[in-house]
Amino acid sequence: MQTAATDAFDFAREPAHIRELYGDTPQARQLLLARRLVERGVRFVQVWHGTLQPWDSHDNIEKSHRRLARECTQGITALLTDLKQRGLLDDTLVIWGGEFGRTPTVELSQGEKVAPTAGRDHNHHGFTMWLAGGGAKGGYVHGATDDFGFKAIRDRVHIHDLHATVLHLLGLDHERLTYRHAGRDFRLTDVHGNVVRRLLA
Repeated sequence: MQTAATDAFDFAREPAHIRELYGDTPQARQLLLARRLVERGVRFVQVWHGTLQPWDSHDNIEKSHRRLARECTQGITALLTDLKQRGLLDDTLVIWGGEFGRTPTVELSQGEKVAPTAGRDHNHHGFTMWLAGGGAKGGYVHGATDDFGFKAIRDRVHIHDLHATVLHLLGLDHERLTYRHAGRDFRLTDVHGNVVRRLLA
């Protein structure tokens, strides 16, 4: 595997126009590598943006999120375009998101002087993820938050529903993965979850 992987990591084998399509940021190189791995048959590829937790914006969210979005937007667009042009997008499910959103209200500092930080706290009540390719419906928006963007109020998708839907798109029936242990049923969706059919192409 070590010798076979060297080809995938050799970006010099990519034409200049493809390297330019992705851009020259660390995120762009990660996404180009992801495409190179997918076309070589790697079944699961995880890409993350930044070191440590750059999106954890408890401070100066507007400035930091604009910068972070600029760092990854070109690469994301290139990945989807490249996969589609190569005929790989129909068989490749791209999932983009995190484990929570940000509150719509300013967070207060926790130091000696309580003051606004221009940041936002964690918010698990309403946030966005997107799916592309791999049988997901393109151009479709599912659900909505309240007027403040604090809490999902329409067509909510629980994490178990998301997992069930992703497993379905991967060709797995989450209900058939149930096993009994210590008198309790277990499965990847914790014996919960429903496939969100409206997300399917």
